[in-house]
Amino acid sequence: MRLEYAGHIILLDPFFAPKHSRPSFTGKSPNPLVDLPIPEADIIKGVECVVVSHLHADHFDDTAQQALSKNLPIFCQPGDESTIESKGFTDVHPITDPVSWQEISITCVEGHHGVGDEVLQLMGKVSGVVFRAEGEPSIYWTGDTVWYEAVRQVIEDEQPDIIITHSSGAMWADFPDPIVMDAAQTIATCKAAPDSKVIAVHMESLDHGTITRADLRAAASKAGIEVIQLIIPGDGELLTF
Repeated sequence: MRLEYAGHIILLDPFFAPKHSRPSFTGKSPNPLVDLPIPEADIIKGVECVVVSHLHADHFDDTAQQALSKNLPIFCQPGDESTIESKGFTDVHPITDPVSWQEISITCVEGHHGVGDEVLQLMGKVSGVVFRAEGEPSIYWTGDTVWYEAVRQVIEDEQPDIIITHSSGAMWADFPDPIVMDAAQTIATCKAAPDSKVIAVHMESLDHGTITRADLRAAASKAGIEVIQLIIPGDGELLTF
């Protein structure tokens, strides 16, 4: 995602691999399932910093690492900075407390990349991020997390204007529960934040996803979630608030 916020352009979790250039997660298809919707050069153009929620390859891949300037400021969850520095990046900042960059507040919040101790240990630490700036809508980007108490608490504490969810219902190995939000969990997020706009992303691009955009829209409509609240953008779509 490209985020233009308080007059600055921030790149979130860059994943630039060409279509079908990476291994399958399930045996169904090589990943990613789609090409980038706009040229790589246009994605990078004007970017002033990068925020990386965690280090899984579909969030900060080799192709993106090679394409980005090694001098760009990169903000990450604590513990990931040494790995990012080992890729040649020279301006890496763990978000240990709310960080102020160009008068934008960047706060790291916890996430659970699945359900149960075994899968959480396997998937490793992940984070969400809250952005705030004067005159801008507040944003809670959940990152790769399921719906659970900590997510509800962030919504209660932060009262974000916009919530960005990863809503593909991805499944991993033989674990019975999704490792990111599915339709029901995205709906739960909407109901917990009736005054927020919820933007569902991270869909239809990897072969372990189980929820399509159409699936989510149908489930949300059945649950009484209005189109004006739950926004499901297409690849490359520009949203303005």
